[in-house]
Amino acid sequence: QAQLLESGGGLVQAGGSLNLSCVPSGGTFFSSYTMGWFRQAPGKEREFLAAINWSGRDISYAASVKGRFTISRDNAKNTVYLQMNSLKPEDTAVYYCNGPVPYPPTTKYDYWGPGTQVTVSS
Repeated sequence: QAQLLESGGGLVQAGGSLNLSCVPSGGTFFSSYTMGWFRQAPGKEREFLAAINWSGRDISYAASVKGRFTISRDNAKNTVYLQMNSLKPEDTAVYYCNGPVPYPPTTKYDYWGPGTQVTVSS
């Protein structure tokens, strides 16, 4: 069964940056999918952050991260990235990738990877 492996999280001060990566394992290739990043903060519902289509030309962001986060992908490496700049304490959450992402985006998936923890200190 295909799995999603997120990495790149950590502890960073407010205003800092992190670059997250998402790689599927199990032999499944997502190069034709629109992939997305999501997060879930403690006590809150999971939320959509960003999506990128297979070519990288169609990108969308949630208002909460637009202008600070950048989604990208490298289909040759079968990897999706999330560059996060100007991080705020309210960005603290577990970050996940998933797909395919429909329009409008959904957070209803049967499977989620383990995610990667991002903690932003003030």
